Amino acid sequence: MALVGKKAPHFNTDAVINGGEFAEDFSLHQYIGKKYVIFFFYPLDFTFVCPTELIAFQNKLAEFEKRDCAVVACSVDSKFSHAAWLNTPQNQGGIQGITYPVVSDLSKSISENYGVLAGHYDYNEEGMMTFYGIPQAYRGLFLINKEGIVRHEVINDMPLGRSIDEALRILDALRHVEEYGEVCPANWEEGDEAMVETHESVSHYLGKNATV
Repeated sequence: MALVGKKAPHFNTDAVINGGEFAEDFSLHQYIGKKYVIFFFYPLDFTFVCPTELIAFQNKLAEFEKRDCAVVACSVDSKFSHAAWLNTPQNQGGIQGITYPVVSDLSKSISENYGVLAGHYDYNEEGMMTFYGIPQAYRGLFLINKEGIVRHEVINDMPLGRSIDEALRILDALRHVEEYGEVCPANWEEGDEAMVETHESVSHYLGKNATV
């Protein structure tokens, strides 16, 4: 079920921040009223496509930060696996140099609540609880506004890497809608002409009727 227009699911969990520090009870709630959030899932540490995405986000981190947007990553690995990967040089398959938070979803509950878990738990014929599918997250990305409402989501299958430039573009579009009350047509980019809609439509786009 799509989360767009709904409050982002809450969680408190372990994370690794600032490239190597452990943080307990990490939550996106800290950004409410302060920052937009790009919250993205990736399948697993120490893999192939995943480091290209995490490093690409780091390379554009200043662009997100100047737009008042925090970047937060998440996978089903433990905080210890995250820390080990963060301490592995990039030329050896690691992500050393990443400074934004990397969340641990060891229980897989965050992935499930965000609708990106590539499988599910169920009982088998013997009555035993079994996981069906792949116990990892798809490449989900969620843009959350400063009120904690999901305004955009995209979910890729595991082999398909995302466009960080597109994440920036959609962030620019949301900020434009909120600032000017205009809506953004196809392929809109910062500096392009936007469109004016009715008051009722703009109110909907701004999320004024959403539950915060």
